[in-house]
Amino acid sequence: MPEKIGRYRIVRRIGSGAFATVWLGADDALDAQVAIKVLADNWSYHSDLRMRFEQEARIMRRADSVLLVRVLDVGELPDGRPYLVMPFVAGGTLADRLSAGPLPVREALRVAVDIGRAVAALHEAGVLHRDLKPSNVLFEPTAGRDRVLVADLGLAKALANASGFTIAAGTPGYMPPEQATPGGGLDTRADVYAIGATLYHMLTGRPPEPGWSGSARTRRPSQARPGLPSMVDELVTRALQPDPRQRWDSATAMVDELERVTAALERETSRTRALRWLRRTVGAGISIAAVLAATGASATLPARYGWVRVHDAGGDLSVAVPPGWAGELKDDGWNPSVLRLPAGHAPGLVAAPDLAVWPDPASAMPGVFVGASRALLAGSPTPALPSHPSCVEEPQRTVYVDGNLARVRRWTSCGSSVSFSEVVFAVPGRGFGVYVQVKQVGDADVTDEILASLRVSNRLAPQAGRYS
Repeated sequence: MPEKIGRYRIVRRIGSGAFATVWLGADDALDAQVAIKVLADNWSYHSDLRMRFEQEARIMRRADSVLLVRVLDVGELPDGRPYLVMPFVAGGTLADRLSAGPLPVREALRVAVDIGRAVAALHEAGVLHRDLKPSNVLFEPTAGRDRVLVADLGLAKALANASGFTIAAGTPGYMPPEQATPGGGLDTRADVYAIGATLYHMLTGRPPEPGWSGSARTRRPSQARPGLPSMVDELVTRALQPDPRQRWDSATAMVDELERVTAALERETSRTRALRWLRRTVGAGISIAAVLAATGASATLPARYGWVRVHDAGGDLSVAVPPGWAGELKDDGWNPSVLRLPAGHAPGLVAAPDLAVWPDPASAMPGVFVGASRALLAGSPTPALPSHPSCVEEPQRTVYVDGNLARVRRWTSCGSSVSFSEVVFAVPGRGFGVYVQVKQVGDADVTDEILASLRVSNRLAPQAGRYS
């Protein structure tokens, strides 16, 4: 293991592939971790591969998207091997997550939407990816939903030259039949196929059969996962058509369909939840239509006039939000490591009109995240709350939340009238702490109203193994 690469101190090897090795490095000057991709020694004198490696840096600089891994630096080792320096993404890869089995359907669709948006950004820059697969999809931990990043553009090629490919390159199972044939001619529909193949893997736990395997017809994901919604089955099947003319013409068109299907499933889930609440809580004496109209997506009871109360899957946390914020809900917990606290799984929820857009700090998308954890108790490691350097930090203040002193940090003027409130407080008598992030759009500040509505179940006690 090298001690240094350029000015970066090497910590350990992250992984290696056929053409390159990736190292975890430390940028001591900026107190940051980086990933350093070095071309393998046995390939460094192959001019075509060296050119492809260096081309990756230019593409990653040219394609402007928060869903693509950025290049921070480039350099060359004393032996002549080039290297790229990128941000270290701590959440692992999609391949890591799929090693435990298929993903929930809606989570798989949301990841596919982000992959599609990243690919669309590449296409807008005039570039095909050509090697989309789970190991090239990374996750950056955030307080709400982990952000998806598409990486490894080493096989990328300019669209203008795509029809002249003479080398078959890619990964079996994820590349279309035309990519397996030298000189077959590629366009944006090749990456559409790869998005579909990656979604198939997320839904079934394994990649589809290679597109050139000679199968009489495309294998539907529902054959490997019975009970899959028919609209999802049809979407994946269309993306995996051997004939590119039967796929979507662009990644953008496929993303539009992914979002339509996701929204339809969300509406079905919202209706099911409301019906369950109706049966459990009020019986048949209230109109179902009235309940659905009052609650909206992923909601339960109005907490105050015009507001909606949402809760996590275990019923441990609940909070009231303005009605427009309750469009989508993620209620299956969080990992306190996003605040540089000990890793684990703890109760948490996030509500926003669109959870695919909300994590982007620059988006004008309001929402609220609430998470509880033992690691947030006073005396534990100090949480590293998110900072918002493009905003104006207001003076800190303290409030009481259900009798507990809470510290409120607020940032305003973040662009498009966006503001953030970061709140953390301990509940010593019950053995945990709470972290709240409120993202707002407009001049009104409803942080105090949200904090006043926050409820934490008495079941949340420091039982061994219950939560982190």
